[in-house]
Amino acid sequence: MPIHDWSRVDAGTFHDFHQAWTIEIRNELNAGLLPVGFFAMAEQVVGGPIPDVITLQRRERPGEDTPLVGGTAVAEAPPRAAYVTSAASDCYARRANRIAIRHRLGRVVAVLEIVSPGNKGSHHALRTLVAKAEDLLRQGIHLLVVDLFPPSSRDPQGIHKAIWDSIQEEPFELPPDKPLTVAAYEAGELLTAYVEPVAVGDPLPSLPLFLEPGLHIPAPLESTYQTTWTKCPAVIRELVESPDGPIG
Repeated sequence: MPIHDWSRVDAGTFHDFHQAWTIEIRNELNAGLLPVGFFAMAEQVVGGPIPDVITLQRRERPGEDTPLVGGTAVAEAPPRAAYVTSAASDCYARRANRIAIRHRLGRVVAVLEIVSPGNKGSHHALRTLVAKAEDLLRQGIHLLVVDLFPPSSRDPQGIHKAIWDSIQEEPFELPPDKPLTVAAYEAGELLTAYVEPVAVGDPLPSLPLFLEPGLHIPAPLESTYQTTWTKCPAVIRELVESPDGPIG
């Protein structure tokens, strides 16, 4: 299913799709994609703005020792992406700032964020999103960001460049024909980004969702997007696919 042009509709219309997509992602992760001991929840408060989907590792019961079974090791099958870059983490700053994000049901290991128009609607909103992303990565929480909206004047090279500049400034330019971004971040001692520029009409890439450094599962973006689209009200599908340009 190709990515649709969500800039054709207003933020409220995309929000409806966004919410439904979030639940589909949570459901597919919990339907056997995550290894035993891990589970996903939607819109949980973990400090700062509420993320779309979080992956948690269940808190072990007294006397329980559950081995990690499942997932793919990076050493055995490195994730594929158009751009891969790493940044050495300042060990002293990391030690000072490392505050484990916890949930009453377990330890948060990963966050998935689907960017909304409002996240880039002002300098303050973008700074808030970037600061949250940097904070998660500095605390050892892996991150997957999906941005289906073209760059704005506030993020002229897309959301990855805005996030990565807060960690390590380096040259990065989106291809002119692929202005949208999906980026996966591995929050190990070496922070690593896997970035896939995409465009309207492309399928969503299966980038990694990391569970721990060196171990990941494929993020079920394309399959859940397809499922959500098929359940989307016909009037919304018509608006998004309208050949008459932006609506609302």
